[in-house]
Amino acid sequence: MAVAALITWLVTAVLGVSMLGMWLAGGGVRAAGGTPTRLVPPLIFGHFLLAASGLVVWIIYLIVDKDALTWVAFGLLVLVATLGDVMFLRWRRSRAQSTPEARFPVALVYGHGLFAVTTVVLVLLTALGVGE
Repeated sequence: MAVAALITWLVTAVLGVSMLGMWLAGGGVRAAGGTPTRLVPPLIFGHFLLAASGLVVWIIYLIVDKDALTWVAFGLLVLVATLGDVMFLRWRRSRAQSTPEARFPVALVYGHGLFAVTTVVLVLLTALGVGE
């Protein structure tokens, strides 16, 4: 289950980095001076950095097999998911506007969310010792 969590986490990361690239290419960081954005840089980069940190913790867990790291990774994922939910709600409100994030393909956003939820569940199940 831990390896399945790693795989879903990596897929989630690839989809998320794709959206980050689209947002940056669309002028997301420059949005304060030009195109409006609902996804402010601290929100986007906080989500990204916490998710990347959690992924690193998960990889370390897979290498050293210290059960406490599963809970650290899960705690980071809860924070990541909270920021992700905020961004999702802001993205939905911006769809009718010409913001950098309004151009995200719907399938990409929902795919990222689906893999993210799956990752959270797999990490939690691993932390609880299910499937050992």
